[in-house]
Amino acid sequence: MKSRYIASLSLAIMFIGFIVTRWWLPENDWTMLLESGFEAGLVGGIADWFAVTALFRHPFGIPIPHTSLLLKNRDKIVNSLISAMETELLNKESISRKLKELKLFKGIASAIVGLLSRRSVRVGVLRFAQSSIEQVPLEKLSVKIQELAVDYVRKQDIVPIVDKLTDKFAYDGWDEKALDFVLEQGKEWVKKRETEQFFGRLAHSKMEEMQVGGFMGFAVQAFVGFMSPEKLGPIIQGMLLSSIKELSIPGNPNRQKLLDEVKRHALALSANEELMAQLKNWLQTSTESVQLERFIHLRLEELRQLLLDKLEDECLNGGRVLVRGFRFLTEAAKGKEELLDRWEQSILSFMVNWIEKNHYRIGLLVRDNLNKMDDQALVSMLEQKIGNDLQWIRVNGAVCGFIVGVILYFF
Repeated sequence: MKSRYIASLSLAIMFIGFIVTRWWLPENDWTMLLESGFEAGLVGGIADWFAVTALFRHPFGIPIPHTSLLLKNRDKIVNSLISAMETELLNKESISRKLKELKLFKGIASAIVGLLSRRSVRVGVLRFAQSSIEQVPLEKLSVKIQELAVDYVRKQDIVPIVDKLTDKFAYDGWDEKALDFVLEQGKEWVKKRETEQFFGRLAHSKMEEMQVGGFMGFAVQAFVGFMSPEKLGPIIQGMLLSSIKELSIPGNPNRQKLLDEVKRHALALSANEELMAQLKNWLQTSTESVQLERFIHLRLEELRQLLLDKLEDECLNGGRVLVRGFRFLTEAAKGKEELLDRWEQSILSFMVNWIEKNHYRIGLLVRDNLNKMDDQALVSMLEQKIGNDLQWIRVNGAVCGFIVGVILYFF
């Protein structure tokens, strides 16, 4: 502690000066003048040393009355410190007033802008995100997701769900979309060469199997003999394509009849209790299967790898995605000032209420920390904080004593 050395040096100078002027130098007016100054400076320095030391400990370890004042008045000092913090330095009113004046979101936004302007910070955030994603235990996560799905299916009544799906299917035009999809796929299949040959062989074989007697049987046999599978295939194919084309025309009566029949059966699904029971049982069995857990795990692995690849690309790009994302948020927030103000006031009000309810904990925390310190640690802390300034009292005492001693010599 530099000031302590200076104070001790000033006292040593006064002591040496007194010894030298008292016994070593020849006696004359100048020597007596200096002797008087050094003598008074020595007395002042010793007195101030005693006073400063008495604040922290007993001088020379002797329990002189009214010394070691800080330790003797430890409780008073702690209480005064806590009282000063609670009522003067960190009182509830001043904290609440400062919080209410705080522009929370603007301050946060300014801090984020400052951070995102540095490439190292952006890359660091992305690297942290990468490491966090890599540490996610996908095995446990996939099992948890499956458990949630099983629990949801077990507790859920599927009849209202089926009702909503069928209503949407029937009244939102999905029935027509489904029919058009089926007709389009059917048309593509019917147009194939192998489909044409299949229909020709099938029709020819069935006609040969027909057992019809009389004139009708003769006519059928004549027709079968005349029509080969190669001739029957294109005929049947053309008939099917024509029917598909007819059913694809909006407003066609046959199309409307087909749609009405599809709607009727769809809307009646939820009323079929046996079918609903089978459906729920199938859902439970499917969600409890090992295959579903493996499927979820594989999808999570794919998602994680996709995220890691994207983050790696952004790291190589300097993390500019964070800047773009923050810019997007600020642009989106510009039209919602009132909402943000309400959020900010709600947060600040919560903080103010929390501080008002827990303000007493500041004193408890200070008291608890001080009680954990023994006497020696407390004295060391106080000496480090205020001891340097107190040592200058000793220097001032020695210097002022010297000056007063010189002045008193003239009287």
